[in-house]
This record gives sequence, C-alpha cells and structure tokens, in this order.
Amino acid sequence: MAEARRKALNDIIVHSMLADGTAVCLRTITPGDAPLLRAGIATLSAESRYLRFFSPAPVLPDPVIERLVDVDGHDHIAWGAICTECEGEPAIGAVHAVRDPDGGPAGEYSVAVLDAFQGLGLARMMTAALLLQCRAEGLETLDVHMLSENAAARRLVKALGAAWKGEGAGVADYRLDVAGALAALRADGEARGVQDVFAQLAGG
Repeated sequence: MAEARRKALNDIIVHSMLADGTAVCLRTITPGDAPLLRAGIATLSAESRYLRFFSPAPVLPDPVIERLVDVDGHDHIAWGAICTECEGEPAIGAVHAVRDPDGGPAGEYSVAVLDAFQGLGLARMMTAALLLQCRAEGLETLDVHMLSENAAARRLVKALGAAWKGEGAGVADYRLDVAGALAALRADGEARGVQDVFAQLAGG
C-alpha cells in the first residue's frame, strides 16, 4: 500500500499559479534533475546561496548535487517547482526532507526559492506537497537548521507552527510537527497555490 501511494504521488504534477499569477508546476525531484538543480543554484544570488547552503559559492561540489537528487521518496523526499511560462521552463525552487539515519519518524527540512520568485507563496506550496508525502511515508517531525539572519525562513517555519529548539554559533534550530504544519497550511484559504496542492495531491 505504501509503495502504491508513493508511486501515485511521484506521478502527480501539480499545476498552479504564484501570488502574482505566474504559472508553475510542482513535481517530485528525480536523479535526472541534477542539471536543472545545478542551473537553479547557480541562478541564486550569493546571499540566497549563503542562506540556504551556508556558502556563497556559485557552484556546489558534485557530491552535494548528487545528494540533493538522490531521492527515493521514503528516506529522502523532495519536490521541485518549474516556471511553466518562463523561457526554457527553469527550476525555480526545491524543498527537501531527509530522514534521520536511524530510520525513525524524524528528519530534516530545507527549502530554497530563486530570488525573483521569493515572497510569492512558492515555499509554502512546495512545503505542502512535501509534508503530504512525509505524512504518507511516516515522517512525523522535521528539524530545521537556519542561519539566524534568515528572516524569511524564520517567518515561514513560525507560520507553520514550528517550535524553537535553540540558537548558537549563528544558527537557529526549530522542530516542525508535520501534522500541525499541514493543518496550518490547509487552514490558509487565501493561499490559492497551497489549496491547489491539497486539491491535487490529497483530494481537497
């Protein structure tokens, strides 16, 4: 049953729009997406790369890219966003959940959105898709490690009900409850993109 559910989610492409009307689609990331991911990371501003990867380097080492696309839909769940009305249909965002090595119900969450598409609801849309698959795969909590100066990430996880765990050496730690975050997202009836995700992945 779990395998069938995973395959169903992997086969779904969510079509929606950002807050400014830009047409996008969301889908699960696959190993074949390495070129798209590499191009997207190179397009991030140095500040955004620093906030996401704790490094402003324009090119990440191949092993890092390989880990980002080494997605199995169970221990590593990842969704990406494509701008379907942009020339070349580039990747504009990605979100990941990686299960802890012990194989239990906890993992780690991360998200990145290209600068030109930030503030338009994309992170919340991708997160909704990710968390729906996390729930289906038995992931119950996700830790979030962010640079203390990353105000946008802090606002996002707080809006999802994340609990603050501590802060040190310039890094803030939060814990996200998957069920609680999904409830918060579902309750946001004004976020059309998020509601499209629920309608297309969870049947409403």
